[in-house]
Amino acid sequence: MSRQLAPLWRPSPARIKRSQLYEFMQQANRRYGLELTDYQSLHAWSVQDSAAFWNLVWDFAEVVGEKGEQPVLNAASARDAVWFPEARLNVAENLLRHATTHPDQAALLFMAEGQNERSLSWSELTEQVAAIRAGLEHAGIKPGDVVAGYLPNLPETLVAMLATTALGAIWTSTSPDFGADSVIERFGQTRPKVLFSADGYRYNGKRHDTGDKARAIVAAIDSIEHWVKIHYLGADQPDSDDRVQHWSEWLRRHAGQPLHFTAMPFNAPLYILYSSGTTGQPKCIVHSAGGILLNHLKEHRLHCDIRPGDRVFYFTTCGWMMWNWLVSALASGATLLLYEGAPFFPDGKVLWNWAEKTGMTLFGTSAKYLEAMEKQRIHPRDHHYLGALRTLCSTGSALAPEQFDFVYRRIKSNLQLASIAGGTDICGCFVLGNPISPVYRGECQGIGLGLDVRVYDEQGRPLLEQPGELVCCNSFPNRPVGFWGDDDGSRYDAAYWQTYPGCWHHGDRVALTVHGGMVFYGRSDTVLNPGGVRIGTAEIYRQISRFEQVADAVVVGQHWHKDERILLFVKLVEGERLDGALKAAICRRIRNQCSPRHVPDKILAVTDIPRTRSGKTVELAVRNVVEGKPVKNIGALANPQALELFRNLPDLKE
Repeated sequence: MSRQLAPLWRPSPARIKRSQLYEFMQQANRRYGLELTDYQSLHAWSVQDSAAFWNLVWDFAEVVGEKGEQPVLNAASARDAVWFPEARLNVAENLLRHATTHPDQAALLFMAEGQNERSLSWSELTEQVAAIRAGLEHAGIKPGDVVAGYLPNLPETLVAMLATTALGAIWTSTSPDFGADSVIERFGQTRPKVLFSADGYRYNGKRHDTGDKARAIVAAIDSIEHWVKIHYLGADQPDSDDRVQHWSEWLRRHAGQPLHFTAMPFNAPLYILYSSGTTGQPKCIVHSAGGILLNHLKEHRLHCDIRPGDRVFYFTTCGWMMWNWLVSALASGATLLLYEGAPFFPDGKVLWNWAEKTGMTLFGTSAKYLEAMEKQRIHPRDHHYLGALRTLCSTGSALAPEQFDFVYRRIKSNLQLASIAGGTDICGCFVLGNPISPVYRGECQGIGLGLDVRVYDEQGRPLLEQPGELVCCNSFPNRPVGFWGDDDGSRYDAAYWQTYPGCWHHGDRVALTVHGGMVFYGRSDTVLNPGGVRIGTAEIYRQISRFEQVADAVVVGQHWHKDERILLFVKLVEGERLDGALKAAICRRIRNQCSPRHVPDKILAVTDIPRTRSGKTVELAVRNVVEGKPVKNIGALANPQALELFRNLPDLKE
């Protein structure tokens, strides 16, 4: 695997020395008598002495809480190490700490389709959190209880989460585009005592009422003792359920209450997140209070250089871990930019208009969004002033090399482009950017600090510049506590620890580069295997994205005559046709840019491509339909009806 040697972007010496990562490195040198000079040496030390590294992260970030004397117990075990066993803290207290120093500054700005913009100062946010926390306590909620949100990305959602965690309870959420059955499958496992819901949301110019779905959820989950309704659209129907209470009433009744924070053990549960569940019942992944806080402070302050006064945006819903990642930026003193709605309504400039208006410093999005921008010829550099923007983050799927070019040519040339990857499993990143290193085309900048990430072949041997499996061979504080309800840990072990004993197996097919960066080839369980040659789906998607006639695509393998053949399904732009010339052009490009092995055996047009609600392509679900196997959980999909387009196709029987 050869890589382009010239970087697309290199930080100036002044920018490097202004960065918090540089200051952290100097503090490490002074405290431990080191001579760290660049990211590579810093990363090596952070792995060799991870206890000292995480101890310094706590001090550098000025975490509010009692740290204790011992950073880690059983440090040699990647699976069983216990971080900061004596520590006690409260996450909400850390996220709201800047209310005491900057009470009148904006803690969040909110924009949504069809509504006026709103804002909350630090003092206003704190007052609302205090009132809702008092409401929860009055409702009998105690530390360790579960509180759920079935909510859009609203300021009220943030308030409810902070109030829950201030009390020491556990927060879990899904977005309102989930159907009732999908929510019941998730919350039914975690048994919340309180449900917060809104009456609906707007998306792509359409109004979506969710009152009936919320009523079905409350009726199905008997653990819910209190149902708090938020009138977002202002049209919810009256409800006779005696569990129903109203957000505005809670705020009024408990106004003026002082805000108390319940100190919790470092490893106490904070969040429950859910896997996509496209191959079975969703896993309920439990994340710890201290692990999430400390890791997000590391990622935000050291890797993204987020600092007080910054304005941080990520396009996300409350059903994706990037929402949890985004809201943690409060702990760094940043102003959150919350957006609720479609990213291309009323047009593709909507998010960039907001970026310019707010002085956005970090813009977070998905690789799919950047690809769509390129195809729609949306060029912010030509019509927006983005002087404040320092960092652009992309995740959700592999960022194609061509999108790196697009960002620097059409968005901003002096910008840290951070292609980041990790996921719900760790509520954070294994690989991400950093403000002191160059950006190379098609590569994530590097492995996260404190993480001994390697690439292994099937026998557990390390690889360089060759595709293999992403593993992490040391412990880290944000390793999940486990799965909710998995009392003996068997599901947790099967998910991460059985493939390579002693190492976390993440399930991504990747390659390390000579720069210390990483290239992603797709999920391991969707790797194609024609003739015994392993091929990552991302390699094919990168080539398909270059065709303006193709709006979307999915590629899967099909068992065929004791081997496997590659099937490519394309959704065409309106007015385009999949004729022989287009098929030939696709095959020619894939053959020339990848290899003859990558060329699809069949190319078929479909009218839609199924995706999860966070926008990820579901190759396994499509493959199961193609091969006549059941799809266990279609509720995880944003458009489950699209799966029927792949069933019993005559072209796939020959």
